[in-house]
Amino acid sequence: MLTPGQILPLMIEKPAAGGRMIARVNGQIVLVGGAIPGERVTARIERVAKGVAYAETRSVDEPSPDRRPASADPLCGGCLYAHISYPRQLELKRLVIADAFARIGRLPLAPPVRVAPSPEEGYRMRARLHVRGGRFGFFREGTHEICDARATRQLLPATCDVLERVAAGLESLGSVDVREVELSENVDASERVVHCEAAAGADAGALQTLAAIDGLTAAPYVTDRLALGEHPPIALRRHVFAFFQGNRYLLRDLAAHVAGLVAPGGVAVDLYAGAGLFSIAAAVIRGARVTAVEGDRFAAADLVANVAAADVPVSPVHQSVEAFVSAFKAERGVHRAAGQAVDTIIVDPPRTGLSREATEGVLALRAPRLVYVSCDIATLARDARRLVDAGYALNRLDAFDLFPNTPHVETVAVFINSTSCLPVGGP
Repeated sequence: MLTPGQILPLMIEKPAAGGRMIARVNGQIVLVGGAIPGERVTARIERVAKGVAYAETRSVDEPSPDRRPASADPLCGGCLYAHISYPRQLELKRLVIADAFARIGRLPLAPPVRVAPSPEEGYRMRARLHVRGGRFGFFREGTHEICDARATRQLLPATCDVLERVAAGLESLGSVDVREVELSENVDASERVVHCEAAAGADAGALQTLAAIDGLTAAPYVTDRLALGEHPPIALRRHVFAFFQGNRYLLRDLAAHVAGLVAPGGVAVDLYAGAGLFSIAAAVIRGARVTAVEGDRFAAADLVANVAAADVPVSPVHQSVEAFVSAFKAERGVHRAAGQAVDTIIVDPPRTGLSREATEGVLALRAPRLVYVSCDIATLARDARRLVDAGYALNRLDAFDLFPNTPHVETVAVFINSTSCLPVGGP
């Protein structure tokens, strides 16, 4: 029986979703932080839950050849894999994807999924930072302790310089209590917005003076211009509060890949469309006519503005996905502008995956092709099982390492209606 505080030797077997690695003691699973499969470590049991124990590596007795010095505390946000060589990180993510599909989705994968690599440093365009004691940073895993954002190397050095100037500006304001900061910048970092979340009753005018800090954009928006092959670049405005893919290095590749999965000249529906990244790319690259659905008011406003600027056949809809699919299936899934049945549905849901209502609505449309973009492999595997049980077949799976040095990975799955003969595009 394992108990908190116990120290014991462990042989690390394989990765688990969430960043820890799996070891066993008398058949009991131990999830170990700071280790690599194949290593022998000495670990301390932190806590014991039903059927599983959690431990942290105290010493590495037989290190993996893939172990490397971490640039920051591995328990800092965004650094759980920082002690692992980057090629091995990609291999571990392939294994986590395969395990989730086999164990949760009961869908064994063959061959292994390729994970597109990313530069490890300065990749992050969006971040939520915490402010404690005049310091900006990410939380240390499982705590409210602040880790220095610069040391994690997720942000560009110039971005960290700006954040330090903002921290100094906040300190000069004295009485303004800011606990959280939203950061958003565009791909080339020529535009950067910071929003400070202050306690109720804070002086908004005092905070407004921070907008004059060198390196910040006065408007609450940044704009990206993405070149998609031989096509004219598309401009995507986004509000600091709006969700957007966070990796500057893989943004264009991801957009082109998802758009390439839409049938040429086809009719598509893009659910959880955000600012229109996939919708507008599909219209530009594939000549598709798209209905783009977004429930968040900030992202929906960006979507409307971006469609108008691009002048493409995309119809923006500000509505929850659940409400839209409920009404849309009553219209038999016909694109309002095109007057034709939808052949491709794109979904890019939050980490929690598709709700039951959204899943039922999507299935009722019976589109020949469903493209599912996911940042959480467990919920994707769960939803994949539901889709397959309802008559879809998993056709292809690709992954993009939008989150280097973390256990997270962006996965794009294509499902084909088993009664459809529609060919699958894509690069």
